[in-house]
Amino acid sequence: MNVRESARFAVRGVTANPMRTALTTLGILIGVAAVIVLVAVGNGSSAAVTESLSRLGSNTLTVQASQGGTGGRAGGFGGFPGFGGGGPGGVSSGTQTRTAELTLDDAAAIADATLAPHVLRVAPRVSASSVTATYDGATHTVSSFLGTSPSYLTINDDSVQKGETLTAEDWTSRRRVALVGSSVAEDLVGGDGLDVVGKTVQFNGIAFTVVGVLTDKGSTGPQDEDDRVLAPLTAVQDTLTGYGSLSAISVQAKDADSVETAQAEIEDVLNSRHRVTSATADYSVQNPTSLLSAVTSTSQTFTVLLASVAAISLLVGGIGVMNIMLVTVTERTREIGIRKAIGARRGDIVGQFLLEAVLLSLFGGLMGVLVGLVGSRFEIVGVQPVVSASSVVLAFGVAVGTGLFFGLYPANRAASLRPIEALRYE
Repeated sequence: MNVRESARFAVRGVTANPMRTALTTLGILIGVAAVIVLVAVGNGSSAAVTESLSRLGSNTLTVQASQGGTGGRAGGFGGFPGFGGGGPGGVSSGTQTRTAELTLDDAAAIADATLAPHVLRVAPRVSASSVTATYDGATHTVSSFLGTSPSYLTINDDSVQKGETLTAEDWTSRRRVALVGSSVAEDLVGGDGLDVVGKTVQFNGIAFTVVGVLTDKGSTGPQDEDDRVLAPLTAVQDTLTGYGSLSAISVQAKDADSVETAQAEIEDVLNSRHRVTSATADYSVQNPTSLLSAVTSTSQTFTVLLASVAAISLLVGGIGVMNIMLVTVTERTREIGIRKAIGARRGDIVGQFLLEAVLLSLFGGLMGVLVGLVGSRFEIVGVQPVVSASSVVLAFGVAVGTGLFFGLYPANRAASLRPIEALRYE
């Protein structure tokens, strides 16, 4: 019996019971689709985070307080270069023991060209929590309300799509003005939200004039990057946060090649001011390059984990194929006996039933690829999946391999039947 005839018998066997065939291939379909979609979600998540970090630029650094403790020189709310004073009447209080924190004086020291010549711009930041925006009966809970300096927009390559940006005069005059993200603007005034420019919006009952709408940034996973408000740090401290420590300090190095040097200068400045060493530092300096490496490694682990979970579905589907093929062999025992009695060889029987198993897996694999590609076109938990060609090829190849592997035992079992016993089978 040649291959063509074995294939004809295999097709006849597969199509003899359409419902059984459909249910068997469903397991393979789900497994292949799951592998493609879950790997695509992992890739999409990784791409979104990488894009978000890339938007920070290759020459930006973020300084944050990392733990409690005691430092040496207190940083009151003294002057910040180019923007006038910090809190009302704030002056440096000299040397004293204090709880570790970041202050405007720390930001001013980092911005000092003598102390940190490779630092180009510095933007101190404070975050106000649980802020609700209200305008003309509409309300919106703001995800991120940031008080900062005009340099923040330049450091983060940010801009406004309508209106004006923050200015040095807004800082020095402590003006209650704000830039809002499109998500905030749309919820407050409807439409595209651009009409919010010039309107007075209440933030936790404090009136701020909206001077501009920030350019859209999109979403990073489930996080809406446009659900944000920026305002002068001085005005935010006056109204929403008080005159405590800074949440963070954004720093821009002069160029990408100067990032490591700028980071070392920042650490020297803060170590001296806080009376700490590298081992006892009460702050951390985040470098996007190192963050990107860490995120890439984590994302790869996450993607492998998702693929492993999805592969279990393929395994279950393969077991289903094996189970059905064993049932098929049992049901067709007399047919096998007749074929062997009239001259069919062991290889013919093995080939027929192995081809049936492969056809089931092949059909399920093709349908799984189709479903996986269609499913990957939609956002899943806020992530836009990114399909990997290798995952498609791998999933389909494993599906076909599953048919071969799990079909081999039933095929051998069918071929090992003795003709006389098969003919007597009822």
